[in-house]
Amino acid sequence: MASIDLLTPHLSKIKIPAPGQLIYKDECVYSFDNPESETGLYVSLVSFLGFGRNYVEQYFQKTGNAVFLHIHREKIPVPEPEQTGDGPEKKITRLAIGVEGGFDPTCNKPKFTYTDHYNVVVLPGFHTFPWPDPTLPEQVKKSVQAVIDAESPFKIAEMNALAGTWDGEAREVSVHAVSLKQLDNGVKIPPSGWKCAKCELTTNLWLNLTDGAVLCGRRFFDGSGGNEHAVEHYRETGYPLAVKLGTITAEGKGDVFSYAEDDMVEDPYLADHLKHFGINVQQLQKTDKSMVELELELNQRTGEWNTLQESGSSLQPLHGPSLTGLSNLGNSCYINSVLQVIFRMPDFVRRFVEGAPEIFASFPDDPVNDFNVQTAKLGVGLVSGRYSQPGDTDGTQPGVACHMFRNLVGKDHPEFQSKRQQDAHEFYLHLLTLLQRNSRHKPNPADCLQFMVEERIRCGASGAVRYTSRPEHHLPLPVPLAQATNQQQVREYEARRAAAEAANQRLDPSTVVRPHIPFSACLDSFMREETVEQFFSSAVNQKVTAYKTTRLSTFPDYLLIQLKKFTIKEDWTPAKLDVEVDMPWEMDLSCLRGRGLQPGEAALPDAAPDAPPPAYDEGLLAQLLDMGFPLEACKRALYYTNNSGMEAASNWLMEHMTDWDFANKFEPPGAPVPAAATANLDESSVEQIVNMGFTRSQAAKALSATAGDVGRAVDWIFSRAAELDAWDPPLPAAVAAPPQPQARDGPEKYKLVAFISHMGTSTMVGHYVCHILHEGRWVIFNDNKVALSENPPKDLGYLYLYERL
Repeated sequence: MASIDLLTPHLSKIKIPAPGQLIYKDECVYSFDNPESETGLYVSLVSFLGFGRNYVEQYFQKTGNAVFLHIHREKIPVPEPEQTGDGPEKKITRLAIGVEGGFDPTCNKPKFTYTDHYNVVVLPGFHTFPWPDPTLPEQVKKSVQAVIDAESPFKIAEMNALAGTWDGEAREVSVHAVSLKQLDNGVKIPPSGWKCAKCELTTNLWLNLTDGAVLCGRRFFDGSGGNEHAVEHYRETGYPLAVKLGTITAEGKGDVFSYAEDDMVEDPYLADHLKHFGINVQQLQKTDKSMVELELELNQRTGEWNTLQESGSSLQPLHGPSLTGLSNLGNSCYINSVLQVIFRMPDFVRRFVEGAPEIFASFPDDPVNDFNVQTAKLGVGLVSGRYSQPGDTDGTQPGVACHMFRNLVGKDHPEFQSKRQQDAHEFYLHLLTLLQRNSRHKPNPADCLQFMVEERIRCGASGAVRYTSRPEHHLPLPVPLAQATNQQQVREYEARRAAAEAANQRLDPSTVVRPHIPFSACLDSFMREETVEQFFSSAVNQKVTAYKTTRLSTFPDYLLIQLKKFTIKEDWTPAKLDVEVDMPWEMDLSCLRGRGLQPGEAALPDAAPDAPPPAYDEGLLAQLLDMGFPLEACKRALYYTNNSGMEAASNWLMEHMTDWDFANKFEPPGAPVPAAATANLDESSVEQIVNMGFTRSQAAKALSATAGDVGRAVDWIFSRAAELDAWDPPLPAAVAAPPQPQARDGPEKYKLVAFISHMGTSTMVGHYVCHILHEGRWVIFNDNKVALSENPPKDLGYLYLYERL
């Protein structure tokens, strides 16, 4: 046993955690080692950071912090209970993963019991004091006990995320519930034998809570459901609330839909409203599927879920380097899929895996909130194979859980910090923004994805042209439904489905016929010439009709293609196109190559220096304001769409609603940068931006323009990247900044190396998986299930990664 005297020199540094202090006792901040690992976890009694055996000595040498609480967790298997037959199958009742009633990738069965063993350890030498030990100094005892008693920061983050989560059942109280009008028309609803008052349907029936009308519900996207008589009744009467018969429980709960609010809602007075029609809820039992259950059944009935997960195949589990699964942290499948694909590119491996030793060697004071540290930790965890061990026979492996990375990248982002399902493409763009912020004076691995888009505008009056370019990191391709090659088969299928619906039957899901779209049709749709109305032509000094074409002036090492399957319907609700696109295994995109100004083309002259400020179509502006958008956002939309119409402007607004400066005062591009008001700036905010590689002058100007908000200030700087050097005096030639690297370019031939697929009816629900070409074989990554893919469903994907041949 070590002598207590070893602790004496360190007592002045040992701290007792303050209330609210986060104590990282679940996992190493530099690796995925944890208390269950063979060597356990070491928690500093000074910084309260956790370290695996590989990093604790380096941390001690860097900081001099020598005293740690060592935690080792013993995992003991629980014997399986004896069971006869197959046993009951757990029923899924919620559109969520990792919550009660939802998809549970761990099956939620207690397979192990856990016992934690504690020791106080002093470095160097790893001198050990068993815990508890009454002879330990009081300061040490209080610090250790506080660490043991502290709530896990992962659990705290989980609860904070769940506080704002919609998991398929959380609903707002309807504004119509409190003062709902109910007619004294003598209607009494029988306990059974319901039928739609306007057709023969006896399923999917809704009771209007104002007049007691029993009518069928809406038609689902696959043709099943109802004949929409309930919603027609609302349009005729304006009676707002209806409850789905068969979903009412003895607790006075049920599926209530507000037609006026166009959403599922909560009616806290449902029992009283039903009593008006002679219904005693205490005698009721739920007999029909809730809308959540129907959504789940509908998703699985289409066959998309089984196809994308290759559920019908006996998949061979895989493990090893670059075959590490990622645990689902509750609707984190969109993050998992993007991360698996990102770390297939050598640039990301070089920066964050091969460069990890250098990143870790800096030992920053707050590694948990250091983007480079946490991304390197994740990259090493995925690529090294250290955490990819054989698991269950279905391919499930322990893998890694990216708690720290997810909490960091979701910080200050209302969507990605929640546990709601999100769009994988939007997360990809968010990740690119974080990479750019954290790559000042460092190689940005996203450069391998960057290409230059060339836009050519032709003046319809003079024929003169203007070429502009902008960087992009993905190629969005439209999905033209009208170009489907099997339109006759689709029509025949729709007719069969309508006939089955009329007979109150359902078609076999294996017979579903989706529109089949050739990839060439998507390319043609992207390349077609667009008409731009109200374009100000500097050649004729007036507004004209112009024509725009889009090409690529450079081609990246890796090209990410997004199929625009997710759209906004006329009622502004998200929808997904259920189609198959014939994506090629290999392709030649030389048809997309832009060539710049061609012989015989006349360039549009530059606008006069004293050109008037941009004009906004007053009619369009008024319509956008009536829709509830902020004035400055409307100006932005009209400016960037050249007043070309409501559809273009409203689409622009929907795409940019999450921009930090969405409602800020609009300054057209090229407007003078305001002088920095350096007074009253928070010095710590200035230092935070300076530490990212910017100058004090740039930090001061950005903070002044964004009311001192550091996150917005960084975005403000990057949105003006071309103007950065103009804000500071020129450097001497000897220390001048090197020129910015140009976008990479090369041949236009590519091969498919990965794709991400989404199953479900919109980005807000469902599940993501990805397929990756690994050492010549396709592998499916379904969270922490990793297996050899037998039938990669490339025609049903959403995001596709192509590598230059």
